[in-house]
Amino acid sequence: MKKQIITLALSLIIGFTIADNNKTKTDASVTSSAQIISVSGSVSDYTSGESLAGVEIKIEGTNLKTYTDFDGNFEFKNLKPGTYNIIASYISYNKSLVENFNADNKNSTVSIKLQAAK
Repeated sequence: MKKQIITLALSLIIGFTIADNNKTKTDASVTSSAQIISVSGSVSDYTSGESLAGVEIKIEGTNLKTYTDFDGNFEFKNLKPGTYNIIASYISYNKSLVENFNADNKNSTVSIKLQAAK
């Protein structure tokens, strides 16, 4: 009888320990995924409104760079929430700087209009 009580007590302790560890892992994964966002947007011509494909989009102060697709859209994934400066560059257009873009939502969006160089 005494052996059964000890076995039962050890089983309960081990069970609670495993359950508590699983809870901690779940909480940690929820926290880390909540801290990852994406920034997407579109780039168009200032005058005509036409979408611009192949525009270089950089996040200032990082090595992150991408290009717009055929519809003028771009996306940066797996960013930490924060404030970013976004630079758009395209041949025969003036560079555009979006200063202090506040990316704090899960999916932040920005619309950039480039003006043709004279």
